Amino acid sequence: MYKILKIKQIRSSIGIKPKHKIILKNLGLGKINKIIKIKKTKSTYGMIKIIYYMINIQD
Repeated sequence: MYKILKIKQIRSSIGIKPKHKIILKNLGLGKINKIIKIKKTKSTYGMIKIIYYMINIQD
């Protein structure tokens, strides 16, 4: 069974690398203070590792 992570975007996507913008869009983020719930998987952790400076993670 997968655990659920709550991810909140805390930084704007203005002025970041295009690759990071794509990752934000794939996660379902794009606006500051938006919160999503996502399954805890290896691919999710790979995306989180790249944009760690823009998000807060809550278990």
